[in-house]
Amino acid sequence: MSNVEEITIRDSMIRLGQLLKLANLVEDGVEAAELIKNGLVKVNGEIDERRGRQLHNGDTVTVKGQTVKVIAPDAG
Repeated sequence: MSNVEEITIRDSMIRLGQLLKLANLVEDGVEAAELIKNGLVKVNGEIDERRGRQLHNGDTVTVKGQTVKVIAPDAG
């Protein structure tokens, strides 16, 4: 479970649904919405049911046993 993929984003923030698509964890927004609505997505280790949840540098998202970490430009 220590296999965490880093996903670099362009801006300082990305929404949860967008990140799932960017990281290729879902095929499309419909799949992202379903997984989130059904409580199958964890943000920083806790279930989050908000598709518009803002993610920032260092946040982690886990879905389907895969974890990705958000890397934002100019963090710090």
